[in-house]
Amino acid sequence: MSAIDKIYSNELGISFFWKQENHISMSRVQLVFKDIGFLLSLNELKDFSSACRTTLQTQCCSQCKDTQHCRSLLLRTPSDKIDLAVNKEELLQIQELINGTIYKVELQNWMNNLPLN
Repeated sequence: MSAIDKIYSNELGISFFWKQENHISMSRVQLVFKDIGFLLSLNELKDFSSACRTTLQTQCCSQCKDTQHCRSLLLRTPSDKIDLAVNKEELLQIQELINGTIYKVELQNWMNNLPLN
């Protein structure tokens, strides 16, 4: 874990920056959940968050008896060649992980850019 600088985590996953030769690479965030890793920019994280919102508005199939656990929701990812089949619980956890990461990264960027008096 010394090779990373953790940003945020929840029950489903973790986000972090990779440390590179005694400094932290803040250009891309590593987002890992469900055995999948994405190396994303802040804008890509925001797009991913938007895709989560869009997917949440999608309904499960009409005959579904267990909408919370049915894996019928198709989540678009920042990679145009990869979509994920998730259930509503997973989708909410993924969205929370992404939004928590965006918040922490933007807060850190804001703090780093404060002028020193």
